Amino acid sequence: MTPPPVELSARELEGLIERIKTRELLDKDYETLAAMGETINVLSRSLDEKAVSIKRLLKIIFGASTEKTENVVKRPKKDRKKPDAEKKKKKGHGRNGAADYAGALKIPVAHGELKHKDPCPGCLKGKVYRCKKPRTIIRITGASPLSASVFEMEKLRCNLCGEIFTATPPEGIGTEKYDAPAGAMIALLKYGNGFPFYRLENLQGSVGIPLPAATQWDIVRDFYRHVHPAFSELIRQGARGDVIHNDDTNMKILSLLKETQDSERKGMFTSGMVSVAGDRKIALFFTGRKHAGENLAELLAKREADLGPPIQMCDALSRNPPKEFKTLLANCLGHGRRRFVDVYDNFPDECTHVLETLREVYESSMPKQRRETCPPDSGSNCIGTEALP
Repeated sequence: MTPPPVELSARELEGLIERIKTRELLDKDYETLAAMGETINVLSRSLDEKAVSIKRLLKIIFGASTEKTENVVKRPKKDRKKPDAEKKKKKGHGRNGAADYAGALKIPVAHGELKHKDPCPGCLKGKVYRCKKPRTIIRITGASPLSASVFEMEKLRCNLCGEIFTATPPEGIGTEKYDAPAGAMIALLKYGNGFPFYRLENLQGSVGIPLPAATQWDIVRDFYRHVHPAFSELIRQGARGDVIHNDDTNMKILSLLKETQDSERKGMFTSGMVSVAGDRKIALFFTGRKHAGENLAELLAKREADLGPPIQMCDALSRNPPKEFKTLLANCLGHGRRRFVDVYDNFPDECTHVLETLREVYESSMPKQRRETCPPDSGSNCIGTEALP
């Protein structure tokens, strides 16, 4: 509440200070002092809020290196917890083994001189048998995201009648210039990895396979009809999830910007949802004027009634929960914890108690594998459905 304005001249202020020193206050001085106290309270609160806003701005500009409790809580080094002596550094060189390359082309290479059950050339007595685990060599080669093949069909022309005979195209090359995998790769680069059309155009042009940005859009537009049935099925299965995460981010759509002046709702959002059922996760994205709660309501409309309400994981924004359907709301601890990190300098004792308590919550609820790979106090980056029942 803003205090009522009180105007004092320099001479009146000096007189008030003198009366305070001599303990001879007038009746009107009490009202002035009360207003001054309220003003100081408002200014102090505004200063604290401004300091928090500046800290958030600095995080946005320079990024936050860490939000671990041991780095946020300012206490002497001797009081900080030392890492457990039992935790040993994992063995290994950090490189990926052959088993990690699940998408690589497997090429069996036979021995040039020996085969299974041949006599041993070493001892001349035994036989050689094929080992279950072969020796592996990994070779990674570079290639453009989209490759091209030019089939040059031979043409023969009669020198008398002029008739031309052309070789038959190989089987399996199809009739379309751009096949379905090409459309899938362009769509994945653009919408799955944020690779703009013009950058892909430059990349493909540099390796001698031109692919204009306008052509990419035409390919993705025509490719939509191939993947839409799969998208519809993912929505159906996503509605069956045990845990559903949802959140919004602002998004500008050129076609909707033209309608903004005539539309009652001006905002445009992309609602991201992750539906978790057991070990399976389904990511869904909906872009338009509807916010996360409305898009989640449309998803839950396809949910079977006998499944019961799912656990909904989101921040505490009021537009995230669906109004038409009941969910077991689980607000994000990471968002709430970050608020205490922001105001730690103003309330160090209270914030220390909260951060230390949340440290115990993270350590006790996080599965062992998750705990080993993710610092327990690293904020919202390490809180997910793995910790939920």
